Amino acid sequence: MAFIPFITAGDPDPATTSKALKILDSCGSDVIEVGVPYSGPSTDGPVIQTSATRALKKGTTLDSVVEMLKGVIPEPSCSIVLFTYCNPIMKRGVGNFMATIKPAGVHGLVVPDLPLEETTLLRSEAIMHNIEMVLLTTPTTPTDRMKEITNALEGFLYLVSV
Repeated sequence: MAFIPFITAGDPDPATTSKALKILDSCGSDVIEVGVPYSGPSTDGPVIQTSATRALKKGTTLDSVVEMLKGVIPEPSCSIVLFTYCNPIMKRGVGNFMATIKPAGVHGLVVPDLPLEETTLLRSEAIMHNIEMVLLTTPTTPTDRMKEITNALEGFLYLVSV
């Protein structure tokens, strides 16, 4: 088990996010999951949707998240995992996206709206950039499907619960 807090980047502003990352690291986080705000967060609950909306209203973008993380790195002793959706990755291009996030100290990537069957390109680019893909499963995932997911892992397995 690991202590993995989640924070939406840019909520309420980049400076506060940066300070919060340092505090979470000093409190013993094993990994910190940093959410890139997105206008259509289909898999997030109301708390994360609201924080993403606030961050977007303040002008938070992937580029501003990357710059904020660069200002925090190399300080954290824990790993940083970026949480984002498929559209922003595809818009930028998978290789370009990975090349953008790696210098910001990102160790892993969670893309909740990308099913296992569509992760091949993303996983291969992640491996080339030494970024671990974090795959998701649920308590109701059929055993055979869960085995497929765990066999494809490079990072940790994210067990989604309510």
